[in-house]
Amino acid sequence: MTARLERFPLQLVCLLLTACAPAGQSSSTGVIVERARVSMGSDVRLTAYVTDEPRAFRAFEEVFDEFDRLDRLMSVWKEGSDVLRMNAQAGQMPVKVSPETLDVLRTARQVSEWTGGKFDVTFGALSGLWKFDHDQDNQIPAAADVRARLPDIDFTAVELDDGAATVYLRRRGVRVHLGGIGKGYAVDRAAAILRGNGLGDFLIQSGGDLYASGRHGERPWRAGIRDPRGPVDRIIAAVNLHDETFSTSGDYERYFLRDGRRYHHILDPDEGMPAHGCRSVTIVTKRAVIADGLSTGVFVLGPQAGLALIEKLPDVEGVIVTDRNEVLVSSGLRARLELMRPPTDAP
Repeated sequence: MTARLERFPLQLVCLLLTACAPAGQSSSTGVIVERARVSMGSDVRLTAYVTDEPRAFRAFEEVFDEFDRLDRLMSVWKEGSDVLRMNAQAGQMPVKVSPETLDVLRTARQVSEWTGGKFDVTFGALSGLWKFDHDQDNQIPAAADVRARLPDIDFTAVELDDGAATVYLRRRGVRVHLGGIGKGYAVDRAAAILRGNGLGDFLIQSGGDLYASGRHGERPWRAGIRDPRGPVDRIIAAVNLHDETFSTSGDYERYFLRDGRRYHHILDPDEGMPAHGCRSVTIVTKRAVIADGLSTGVFVLGPQAGLALIEKLPDVEGVIVTDRNEVLVSSGLRARLELMRPPTDAP
């Protein structure tokens, strides 16, 4: 049976509730240290509970460098990136890419298969039609323009050759965009770097993707779920995390309103329109790259099919907030999730 809270328009965004000493202050025998930098279009925030601050800060710099390196490989904005090069040769020839890009695309294919294509990195075919940022001309594209591009949204058109380390997009109009999975991959790489530098108790957050390792002192790391329609510091639910990732996709980060309807950036690849049925989806699992892709795919699948998929996959839990203000919690997460207050009831 699915847990529900009627009329709770929950939206889920990672917000850290470390419940510990401020950064740089002692807590028991260790200290909390923190650094932040912008990469991949979002703040990358690193927090660690350590006894050796210089080692932590050196490791943090390695993480920031890795985020920037992966951005250069996977961005659709940086000249010479793997993604731009493969898109430029779509329908013409295979393109040699980095092992990291191949790895992300392999995982993306898996998530696409799990979700029946509702997660699809070739949604880049719609680039330029929809604009959701606040400084852009937020217009609804013509239906005919959207329909014309739908045949080029097809994850099966992305052909990977592991032996040759190449990617071939089989049709000219196919365009890969890794915005729905690249940050999760970078978070996993960051966790490996921090562990390789001897850190075991840390948090990594980039946009809606978070990874928690170990503890801080005697306490677990705690991720809060903010009220999407209230103040940014209003928390409506929280969960303790240990060696887990916590990723959220929602309709509240990039959107515009038109005639009382919310148009957001999570597009249904079958329709080329903003997905409906969910307001937000949070996935809790072991790998950030999986959580990143699945939170998007489940959002597009919709509440019932999405929850069924979560229950089917091993080591995956989640919370789905429907467009009818129902909160659906997967069976393995119900005992862990603390619901603190109802979210603000607003459009």
